[in-house]
Amino acid sequence: MAVRFPFARTLCMALGLALVLGAAGLGPALAQDDPPTPPGKQKKLPEAPAKLPKVDRTKNLDFLFGALKAAPDEASAKHVEARIWAIWIQTPSDTASLLMARAKTAVDAKKIEIAIKLLDSVIKLRPDYIEAWNRRATLYYMQNDYARSLADIREVLIREPRHFGALAGLGMIMQEVGDEKRALEAYRKALAVNPHLDKIPDQVKSLTEKVEGRDI
Repeated sequence: MAVRFPFARTLCMALGLALVLGAAGLGPALAQDDPPTPPGKQKKLPEAPAKLPKVDRTKNLDFLFGALKAAPDEASAKHVEARIWAIWIQTPSDTASLLMARAKTAVDAKKIEIAIKLLDSVIKLRPDYIEAWNRRATLYYMQNDYARSLADIREVLIREPRHFGALAGLGMIMQEVGDEKRALEAYRKALAVNPHLDKIPDQVKSLTEKVEGRDI
């Protein structure tokens, strides 16, 4: 698939992709699980669901990820998934919480640049806060700034390699730029963590036929 950028920008993006993917351990061989759509139509990375349960910050993520894999049905899986998102989203300080709320208000008002600056402040204040990186990745993706979006996805995955939202987002970006092999790798990693992601199995099946069902 042709990338929708001028040649110079395409070259810079390609170099950026290689650096980001290599550093994230996803070189050649990253929500809520919004289903991926054909490239060029969806401009939002996977995010957390709007309503989340209250959880103790010390809740064991290892236990929850094990429960997610073992969930017997869709309803059970979504419940566990929401609890994982609730832990990821909990803000580490009152200041971070205020800035995140202001960023959301800016996004709702379609003031994306302001939202990004607010998230910049959160990340500078608390670089360990995963959701700030994840949301900024979403905003960069909405602006077609794939290099910066991938850089933020990389930061998410460094801090939480099991972040299925970031992994699914990585797969979407790889599809956008026509790198079906890396898209397939990312989707498979996402499903290995969360087998219950909506429509990702269909994407894996389709990409497997394209990537592995032909000479590359």
